[in-house]
Amino acid sequence: MSDEHLAELIAAPQQAPRPLPLFLELLRSETAASPQRRAAALAGLRAYQSADRGAARPVPSSLAQSGRARLRDYGGSGRPVVFVPSLINPPFILDLSEENSLIRFVETRGFRPFLVDWGDPEPGDRDQDVTAHVEQLLLPLLDVFDEPPVLIGYCLGGTMALAAACARPVAGLCLIASPWRFSGFGPMLEKIDAIWQQAEPMCAKLGLVPMEVLQAGFWTLDPARTVAKFERFARIEPGSKAAREFVTLEDWANAGAPLTYAAGRQMFDDFFVADVPGNGRWRVGGAVADPRRLTCPATQFVSATDRIVPAASAARIGRRAPLRAGHVGMLVGSQARTRLWNPMLQWLRGLPR
Repeated sequence: MSDEHLAELIAAPQQAPRPLPLFLELLRSETAASPQRRAAALAGLRAYQSADRGAARPVPSSLAQSGRARLRDYGGSGRPVVFVPSLINPPFILDLSEENSLIRFVETRGFRPFLVDWGDPEPGDRDQDVTAHVEQLLLPLLDVFDEPPVLIGYCLGGTMALAAACARPVAGLCLIASPWRFSGFGPMLEKIDAIWQQAEPMCAKLGLVPMEVLQAGFWTLDPARTVAKFERFARIEPGSKAAREFVTLEDWANAGAPLTYAAGRQMFDDFFVADVPGNGRWRVGGAVADPRRLTCPATQFVSATDRIVPAASAARIGRRAPLRAGHVGMLVGSQARTRLWNPMLQWLRGLPR
């Protein structure tokens, strides 16, 4: 890969993995022994950058707003179900496309779903940690309902949904790939802490944790797969259904607002290193968020093959539905409807009224 080629790719105005220079260095390293693989991965990267995205999908209107957070209303009728996404990457992974949307699946089956949109923090929000996101943004949104809603949380959104369920009455709680006992990350913790120690001084100055810091951490967990997916994309027919699905998902993975500095610091120092939630020391809404005191029906979907959130980090609540799927694939992969959507729907329909 020549310096001129690198410069051309970095300067390209199209979509690209973020941070692109780090991705290209990763690509260079992973394909050092195979010029054929490097050429294929670069061809896949070019195809991804130049792919037609079509018109942007409309954003649903808001039922309520708390600070910068909004409660997006997806219509329908029936019991309210609030989807709580992670603070990392955009919330639309739960509504990825017209053909691949867990939220719209629920809406067409007798429920009224809502999606928490955390909005884009600014440097002035630097002191708003994860606790404040729950107390100042999420709980006020839940308070607008006339009846307790069902909460469905994904990844860190599930961690926050569990904390919210400890502070407010809810009709049910469903967690998807959500960490609570952070000591369960095991050997990954050292690598996670090293990423934060390197990035923290810059983040403190910015008042924000750029998405690129988190993305770089994800890539280090499985660098071979990060490169191989672009090799595979080079072989997919442009404009085909498979190509559109890849582009949509990859755009999601490379998008997202930054975290506030305080949220990043609490997540890395208090959650990953000190395991404050798992040790029963996380206070939310004036009391310890203790899963053992939950009174609502609860279930969780946990994957033994999740490389982002290991199964050992899950909370000890409710019924555990085991999966064998990736962290994102369990939501939007080809088997998601069979393995997660339908079982979750069955659980929703079985909740007491």
